[in-house]
Amino acid sequence: VQLQASGGGLVQAGGSLRLSCAASRGTFSSYGMGWFRQAPGKEREFVAGISVSGEFTNYADSVKGRFTISRDNAKNTVYLQMISLKPEDTAIYSCARAIGTRGGPTSTYNYWGQGTLVTVSS
Repeated sequence: VQLQASGGGLVQAGGSLRLSCAASRGTFSSYGMGWFRQAPGKEREFVAGISVSGEFTNYADSVKGRFTISRDNAKNTVYLQMISLKPEDTAIYSCARAIGTRGGPTSTYNYWGQGTLVTVSS
């Protein structure tokens, strides 16, 4: 499985971005997916997760109400819509495929994509 994140960039505080993660060479629709981020000097942290059907989603407290994860299984793509961005959201965002059907903060992820940089200026 190959995962490729895109959609990052420079945005002012309060702005919006939509990240995409396209999966190839493997099964996408049978697994949960997650978005993670790593800010400079910090550990990687869970941002959002989604189940195979999209029925169940999970979010870090820091992004609840501002970020929305979704997926399009026909396109093998998972999205992260981000609004009301803050400087503290600045990080490299990566997607990952879970080994099970749920995507959550305690799920195990076995495939990771290269990230996309999001920079939020104040």
